[in-house]
Amino acid sequence: MSITPDLSPKPRLLVVGGGYAGFHIAQTLQSKVKDRGGVVTVVDPRPYMTYQPFLPEVVGGHIEGRHVIVDLQTHLKDTEVVRGAVTKVEHARKVAVVRGEDGAEFEVPYQDIVMTAGANTRVFPIPGLAEQGIGLKTVEEAEALRNQILERLDAAALMTDAEQRRAALTFVVVGGGFAGIEAIAEMENLIRTAVSRNENLSQTEVRIVLVEAMGRIMPEVSEDQAQAVVAHLKGRGIEVLLNTSLGDATGGVMKLVNMADKSEADSFRADTLVWTAGVAANGVAKQTDFPVEDRGRIEVTPTLQIKDGEGVLEGAWACGDVAAVPDLTGAGPGGFCVPNAQHAGRQAAQLAKNYMAVRHGEGEVQEYVHKSLGAVAGLGFLKGVGNPMGVKLFGVPAFLAHRGYHAYAMPTLERRFRIVSGWIAETLFGRDSTSVDGQETPFNAFREAAGAEPVPSTLEKKRAGELAAK
Repeated sequence: MSITPDLSPKPRLLVVGGGYAGFHIAQTLQSKVKDRGGVVTVVDPRPYMTYQPFLPEVVGGHIEGRHVIVDLQTHLKDTEVVRGAVTKVEHARKVAVVRGEDGAEFEVPYQDIVMTAGANTRVFPIPGLAEQGIGLKTVEEAEALRNQILERLDAAALMTDAEQRRAALTFVVVGGGFAGIEAIAEMENLIRTAVSRNENLSQTEVRIVLVEAMGRIMPEVSEDQAQAVVAHLKGRGIEVLLNTSLGDATGGVMKLVNMADKSEADSFRADTLVWTAGVAANGVAKQTDFPVEDRGRIEVTPTLQIKDGEGVLEGAWACGDVAAVPDLTGAGPGGFCVPNAQHAGRQAAQLAKNYMAVRHGEGEVQEYVHKSLGAVAGLGFLKGVGNPMGVKLFGVPAFLAHRGYHAYAMPTLERRFRIVSGWIAETLFGRDSTSVDGQETPFNAFREAAGAEPVPSTLEKKRAGELAAK
């Protein structure tokens, strides 16, 4: 393996992961490092940062998918952007191994490294889940989910087989955290709008089910607020099944399990299964010579330097979801900061300051301390819940707080403008419920024109497999 010839030979600050924290660190330090004769290099499999808190709004159609992503090359003009996946870090040698888009691996030497690889969807070994489910961690998943929902509604309107129609009109979300609640609320709004515009469908035919293994939803808000959200969702026709888990999804048949006695709680067919049951630190953390705790996160000090026994490793930093950052306020579960954008952004800012203090002697190293500002969640248009600054909100005030905070937190003025202008257009002209089908197989129209067989989509292959199994 050898370094690719187009990478700079200058002393390198290597940022592993171009997500929310990595983007902010690179944006803050790129010119400062450049002025001192170095270079900031960001390595990420995707050429853009995704603002994940807005993904449910992409599903609901409030925001265009491309507006919740920020192109790294465009907005990090003084940063070296490498599209690839870090597969190994040898800090003892100050080298990271990167796998490029073509599958070839090469080494990237560095002077300092910042691990901000984020988190992936946490998935359990449930039969059929990999084949039937879809997550909600990427903009591609959000857009695909929206299109699948609308495609299933359009298909159901023409179905004469009662069982197939019921499956097409059944939607399941597993996970009752913020992501799951926002997702199912947006899905219900989207489905209700689309059904109202199709005379061959009735809302009474639609079944939307939330499955949560714990006895309550949304641990980020108070118990009474969580109960109010459950009542709100039920009032919209959503089934909320607490103390229930998904045991099997083989062939599109959802087999639910009662957590109390492990008995079967229900069994039904559903064409749409959304998995939002937690996240896990990016697996690259375990492919390093850094200390990793039992949840797979890199161990860091409150100054965001990677630990080395009782001290710190020279030139090694980490923050965001991939790091076990101590919560000095004492509010975090297990004594660590929760994995969210609020902490990631503030940790990135503190890390950048500490890096300049350690590497260039500018300022003083300080510990990361941040008392949570609270949490807000959107439950669809003009609906929300939250506790910003300890004030309990529900309905329109929470909805406005949710949008206001996340619009502010969205990187770059240009993206904020696009998002807010889209909200204004939706308020004036209503929700767009148009399905853009066939994105997975865009060449089929030309193949058919040329007399070739169309390529089946993943959804079509899944349906064919289920029919064959029957």
